[in-house]
Amino acid sequence: MLVSLAILGLASAAFVVRRPLMMSAPRCMAGRWHGCFDTFNGVLLMTLVGLPLAALVVWALARRRRAAGVPSAWWMSLAEVGMVYGTVPLVWLTMMPGPGAGIVPGRVSLVPLRDLVTMGPVGIGGNLLIFAALGFFAPMRFAVLASVPRILALGAGCSVLVETAQYVLRLDRVSSVDDVLVNAAGAVLAGLASRHWWRTMAEVASDQPRPAPAPAR
Repeated sequence: MLVSLAILGLASAAFVVRRPLMMSAPRCMAGRWHGCFDTFNGVLLMTLVGLPLAALVVWALARRRRAAGVPSAWWMSLAEVGMVYGTVPLVWLTMMPGPGAGIVPGRVSLVPLRDLVTMGPVGIGGNLLIFAALGFFAPMRFAVLASVPRILALGAGCSVLVETAQYVLRLDRVSSVDDVLVNAAGAVLAGLASRHWWRTMAEVASDQPRPAPAPAR
């Protein structure tokens, strides 16, 4: 059901932006960097094109785990692929250099909520989504992350790394504390949305028999 909803959501998004995507398609299909991998439309198009491959990877991992008798093989495989496939394209977009990259000095904004009012609905929504897949799937895969404070720390930590990279690489972007706050909030909200599943997986893992300790010699 989760995979079906994800496919339906991506298909709806593709329908809404189908015209810009088709404009990027020739350059992407020709393997050209400029106009494909350095544009929002191009990255979105390649993300949609790669969706069947991601589904194939989930199937292959789940099949291998089921053959080995691993419990929750499908959930574990989906979580692994989902948190990577749902995060990398969005991080890629945030790391795209601006027109003054390498020339304009790095800029930092450390005053909370100052930049939030200038982001607008699209900016806030985009920042909420950057680490949403990570917050949604990571606690399903790693029981140690199955708590709201740890998901918050994960989202904030990853966001700090991205903002630091933007500053160090001089990408002509503003490294803002508000980006970190909104990114972390998006991870937490997504984690809360998947709370039922990561709780269930934690219970399944706890029910598995533990190996007996080796006898003392």
